[in-house]
Amino acid sequence: MEDAAPSRTAYACCVPVAETDRDAAGVAHTAADRAAADRARATPTAALPAAIIDWFHNNARDLPWRRPGFSAWGTLVSEFMLQQTPVARVIPPLTEWLERWPTPADLAAVPPGEAVRAWASLGYPRRALWLHACAVAITEHHDGVVPSEVDALLALPGVGDYTARAVAVFAYGRRHPVVDTNVRRVIARAAEGQGEPAPPHARRDLAAMRALLPRDDADARAFNAGMMELGAIVCTARTPRCDVCPLRNACAWRAAGYPEYFGPRKAVQKRYEGSDRHVRGLIMRELRAAHRPVTDTEIASLWADATQRNRALDGLLADGLAVPAQGGYVLPG
Repeated sequence: MEDAAPSRTAYACCVPVAETDRDAAGVAHTAADRAAADRARATPTAALPAAIIDWFHNNARDLPWRRPGFSAWGTLVSEFMLQQTPVARVIPPLTEWLERWPTPADLAAVPPGEAVRAWASLGYPRRALWLHACAVAITEHHDGVVPSEVDALLALPGVGDYTARAVAVFAYGRRHPVVDTNVRRVIARAAEGQGEPAPPHARRDLAAMRALLPRDDADARAFNAGMMELGAIVCTARTPRCDVCPLRNACAWRAAGYPEYFGPRKAVQKRYEGSDRHVRGLIMRELRAAHRPVTDTEIASLWADATQRNRALDGLLADGLAVPAQGGYVLPG
């Protein structure tokens, strides 16, 4: 999920307050710094790839999907789980999922309801159904092997452009640009001199990342991962840590004096509590916990507003996340 747009005060750690030897992030302005800033204004993208790759190799978090030998199937599962879900919440269920279903064929052999049950509290449970459908398609049409090419990955159920590129790049080392919210933020600041990225635009965003991509496949893979990592832990939306950023001497935003962003912003997501998603989640939790049909009376006890409750239940039925059975409702079989 994209972070809410930060206010001016969100950049307080970076905005210079006076012409001194240090900026407000505490970074010294030596003669070399000022020269680097001048170069950044002229060629703001030139220093990005090498600096990012070097920084990533020395500072990357130890995450399961970055370890040697992690499977392409594991990469696909992790990408599904990481959609709009924080890393810390993904690691435990990912580990359990891959222990239970280490290959697409293992998952394809069980009913889709088992995938939904194992999805637990990750949210957006339709991802579990899509992942199960992916496992079936991979087993039936790709001999149980996750495809390596973007077009073949895009043909899988529930796989969009980002996931297809991420799997091709991180599982197979293909040379493609991969763009998420973090990457868009780093490009906006370091290359374009803006405090925030404009709303997502697939063609424009991919073109901006492609222009920076190293020619070497391995370097391109590391650069993609490094840009994501930098945006996740250093160049964050609300409190960017400019003092430790590897791009601080080649950042167009810093060179321009951290100007405030006045462009269009992505719409803010509605509050979860009390929303239809909240009610759907309550019903799904009941269905996952029960190993028998859940009755209308039991569902009625979960939420007082009958109109909203019925709307949520109808949505789950339409999405295939719940099915009628013996006077109640169960997960898909």
